[in-house]
Amino acid sequence: MFSRECTRGIKMRTGNLLSWPAPPLKWTGHTGVITCVRYSPNGCRVVTGSRDKTIRIWDAESGAVVGEALTGHNGAVWSVAYSPDGRHIISGSRDSTIRIWDAETGAAIDNPLEGHTGQVSSVTYSPDGRHIISGSFDSTIRMWDAETGAVIGNPLKGHTGQVSSVAYSPDGRHIISGSFDSTIRIWDAKTGVVIFNPLEGHTGLVRSVAYSPDGRHVISGSFDSTIRIWDAETGAAIGKPLEGHIGQVLSVAYSPDGLHIISGSFDFTIRIWDAHTGAVIGNPLEGHTSLVRSVAYSPDGRHIISGSFDSTIRIWDAETGAAIGKPLEGHVGQVSSVAYSPDGRHIISGSFDSTIRIWDAHTGAVIGNPLKGHTGLVRSVAYSPDGRYIISGSFDSTIRIWDAETGAAVGEPLKGHTGSVSSIAYSPDGRHIISGSFDSTLRIWDAMTGAAIGNPLEGHTGSVSSVAYSPDGRHIVSGSRDSTIRIWDAETGAAIGDPFEGHTSSVSSVAYSPDGRYITSGSRDFTIRIWDAEAGAVVGNHLEGPTRLVSSVAYIPDGQYVTSGSYDNSIRVWEMGAAVGSPLKGHAYSVQSVGHSHDGQQPVSGSNDDTTRAWEPFPDVSNRPSSFNPIHARFRAKPDLNGWVRDEEGGLLYWVPQDCRRGLHSHALLTTPLTSPERSVSLDFDDFAFGTSWTQIFKSASS
Repeated sequence: MFSRECTRGIKMRTGNLLSWPAPPLKWTGHTGVITCVRYSPNGCRVVTGSRDKTIRIWDAESGAVVGEALTGHNGAVWSVAYSPDGRHIISGSRDSTIRIWDAETGAAIDNPLEGHTGQVSSVTYSPDGRHIISGSFDSTIRMWDAETGAVIGNPLKGHTGQVSSVAYSPDGRHIISGSFDSTIRIWDAKTGVVIFNPLEGHTGLVRSVAYSPDGRHVISGSFDSTIRIWDAETGAAIGKPLEGHIGQVLSVAYSPDGLHIISGSFDFTIRIWDAHTGAVIGNPLEGHTSLVRSVAYSPDGRHIISGSFDSTIRIWDAETGAAIGKPLEGHVGQVSSVAYSPDGRHIISGSFDSTIRIWDAHTGAVIGNPLKGHTGLVRSVAYSPDGRYIISGSFDSTIRIWDAETGAAVGEPLKGHTGSVSSIAYSPDGRHIISGSFDSTLRIWDAMTGAAIGNPLEGHTGSVSSVAYSPDGRHIVSGSRDSTIRIWDAETGAAIGDPFEGHTSSVSSVAYSPDGRYITSGSRDFTIRIWDAEAGAVVGNHLEGPTRLVSSVAYIPDGQYVTSGSYDNSIRVWEMGAAVGSPLKGHAYSVQSVGHSHDGQQPVSGSNDDTTRAWEPFPDVSNRPSSFNPIHARFRAKPDLNGWVRDEEGGLLYWVPQDCRRGLHSHALLTTPLTSPERSVSLDFDDFAFGTSWTQIFKSASS
């Protein structure tokens, strides 16, 4: 109705889904997020590296895996590349080594190349295939003999931050490097001497660099969300930054003919740019459900390949360029604690309604009835390492153990604390449980019998708010309202060293890094601090960003990222002491707890808005209207009696025609009448006038 006059409304398309454009080809095989992708020189194969510590080879046309995964690295694989003749593959890893592989058989060739003292973030071959260069988190570049694996000369030093990307010029005479110090450097490949001053202009760390095919230009992608083009001869910036992404730029590449540039971003998209004018070409390539970590052109320039933290690879037509459900609702009180099962299939939540609920992590559906037994609000929940049991700590001063399969209580509640139980955790071997309490003590329990082991651990002068075991189970860390963190011997219960001091208010949450070297803490002073677990010293500056107290902190399993939840209703992601992307927003009230799936790909949060939310990792959607955030801003898309769908604050979102209202279900911007499977509905917001500009929807016949 009024479609001719209302030209800036939401466009609704209906029809059978089979007639809609097919999504790009998606490959799956890695069990961890994909960090890098490269084509073979002949374009017949694709090689990928992953956080699952493996390299995989794929058929570029069919997407089928070729052979077994290449294993050998002891850490995430950050970078892969083919030799110019296609016979070999090189990989750089978090384990600080480079490995060379036979591209045909997948066999490792000789021993790993060792020399870097930090993670190897980028590797590539020289154009003649004789040399390999690598960039590292130790802030250096190293050159290697590709035949023998021997290091050539001294490391190239000059960057004051981690080296994130390296590349050879097409003629092999120069090397470029991008760094976390926000600069690009050009080096003489023969002498290792830096050529002129660093290229400066980015306001965020440089994540990716590449030469144009003719060697005249250099491009760089940065955490400032822009791409820059530089004159390779003079180092001067060419034109203005290429702007369009709403998240950090993680990967850039030229097309083989040098006419186009592609970029992958934290905003889950790939963009194509005119290399001459810097203008963006067409709409962003959308389909990934997480950040795009790596992009590349096929050798013939006809296809683009992308690897994402959603663990998939996608292929796109270079010429045409041809979310996770709603909140988990069920609790009738604030959600205070959440955790994933070890296999990632289930989520548990504890609530101020004194119950625990189990959810299907994939569908968001509640499983069974709530677990009841506590007589006070549930403050903390955790799975046993084998996933068979659930434990809960409550303001009724008890801990309860539950059968994760049936939901039945196992034995009697564990009693001993004289104050509310605020935090609980299993030891890594599942034999013991640790609890922290408002009585200012910690207690260790036998997980099988429920008996208290030894005396309470005393030392804090304020309530204990958070406890955790070290990954090896030898130590326990605790955070307290006395503003300190303490470390304890898990076997004897003795305090180790002096308390860690630095926070200016209560410590609300503590967590060990997966390697046990660091402890992260969140506090009511609105900051996060990272500590050396052995020395007790603060590492770097405290992390600032939350505008209210930090309620929860958690590491992802590989230790690279930390997430934090805050009473400012947001979740934040941190890497190497810096904020990654914009805060994750969607909760209506304070965030009480954050956690991750076992593979680290999916954060989960519990809030005082009575909901649990599962998120795609690390988005940057700061420039999108919050009511239309396609991944996280969920709302009940049930029209009122007049046909209006409203946001969580009651604001009008859109009006639904009478014949489309029945059974309406919303998932991001896609709505489908469930009662009519043959008639799907898509809402197109591209030209939609909303907010204070809503009157622009109407266009008079004379205009």
